Amino acid sequence: MLKSKLFILYLLIAFALFSCHKKKLTEVVEVPLPTVDDKITIGNPEDVSADDGAFDLVKIPYSYQALIPNIDAMTMETHYSKHYLGFANSLNKYVAGKDLEDLSIEDILTKCVSDSISLRNAAGGYYNHSLYFKCLGTKINGQPKDTLSLAITKDFGSFNTFKTEFKNAASRIVGSGWVWLIVDKSGKLVITTTQNLDNPLMPRAEVSGTPLLTMDLWEHAYYLQYQNRKKNYIDAFFKIINWETVEENYNEVLNKVEN
Repeated sequence: MLKSKLFILYLLIAFALFSCHKKKLTEVVEVPLPTVDDKITIGNPEDVSADDGAFDLVKIPYSYQALIPNIDAMTMETHYSKHYLGFANSLNKYVAGKDLEDLSIEDILTKCVSDSISLRNAAGGYYNHSLYFKCLGTKINGQPKDTLSLAITKDFGSFNTFKTEFKNAASRIVGSGWVWLIVDKSGKLVITTTQNLDNPLMPRAEVSGTPLLTMDLWEHAYYLQYQNRKKNYIDAFFKIINWETVEENYNEVLNKVEN
């Protein structure tokens, strides 16, 4: 009888100890949440450089904050110093020690990317982002002038028609891709699109030509600010195009044709 009572007592003690231990394991610990006073530090694009190699980042003449409210600073910094930098480093790593180091990015795209998916993605990501950042600027609601303006009117009827067609092409992209204004092989201005990291310089492009302007429609280009409102990003893009740079690109194409 005494043994039975002692056994029951031991069971009660063991249960009590287990319950206390379980309670400690499931104890809730409060973690302080960020407050409105917490500040996010935004860097400087001048401080960002690719690893040693043949290709470096296009240096942008504006800060990450300069395109607000059309593109927020966090999106710009992440896009430029993380995504773009990643493609530059991947490209440098791929071409290191090969004959590709001596080629221009345009020659790599037109002649070599069919040899490797890795090279295609690295070179495409590097070239596409280089043109994208180069063609952004702080002049709000600008428009093309001079030679480019005349060419847009000739090939699209008007600047407004061109803008509508460009925006419509952007809206039709499903998933990740790019919208381009290019000069095709006949010398005509054309709007085209590509998926993923492809561009119109690559072999077997649906529409081939020399790019003058591109819009990045991967989610990393706009989602932090616009979420699912892609149309708002497309509208905002047209407010921050550096049309002087786009015209310079166009004049370079014309000069090559003439020479």
